[in-house]
Amino acid sequence: MLKYFIISILVAVLSPEISHAFSNVRVIDGDTIDVDGVRYRLHGIDAPEAGQTCESANGGTWNCGKAAIEKLESLIEGRSVRCEARGNDAYSRVIGVCFAGKTDVNAEIIAAGMAWAFRRYSTDYVAIEEIAHAKKIGVWQKQTQAPWDYRAARWASPSNAAPDPNCPIKGNINKKQEKIYHAPWSKDYAKTKIDAEGGERWFCSEDEAIAAGWRAPAWGH
Repeated sequence: MLKYFIISILVAVLSPEISHAFSNVRVIDGDTIDVDGVRYRLHGIDAPEAGQTCESANGGTWNCGKAAIEKLESLIEGRSVRCEARGNDAYSRVIGVCFAGKTDVNAEIIAAGMAWAFRRYSTDYVAIEEIAHAKKIGVWQKQTQAPWDYRAARWASPSNAAPDPNCPIKGNINKKQEKIYHAPWSKDYAKTKIDAEGGERWFCSEDEAIAAGWRAPAWGH
């Protein structure tokens, strides 16, 4: 019995699948996850922002940002998750190709029509995107705004009401004293108010907010 007990312990320690089975995984948004405290920005894809809506086949709109988050949650919840690093981005996140078991999560998000291939940085998922586009599923039901254009439009919007239009990011401190920043494309941006006397402030870029101790909001679970 002792022999088999020792073998089982060694398997649990050495097997990469088992070692990740109990990892702490959280969805941040449609293309970002935390795995054991490491934040991964999914390589080669760009999902709609949390509050973004897309055109639907019947002429209406649907919350594609929320749907992308839910799709990512469905792929990783309760499964072994591992990520292969592809470098770092400007916000100290690890760029990664992540797997839930043997499933390439990045590819599945694209295949479901829940994200765009981020051609600016990679062409790895372009062929998969073209198939989803041809099927007219997800964000491809109708012509809709790509997330990078959505972010640019929100940044330039006069509705951000920032004292300096070049510095529209809101650095909020919530009831738990957590410092969370909201860029103009955040779904909570409009309802977030800045109390300068309470230590809240405006930022000109996300990296400036991060350097000052603020973090991006998390929309998944």
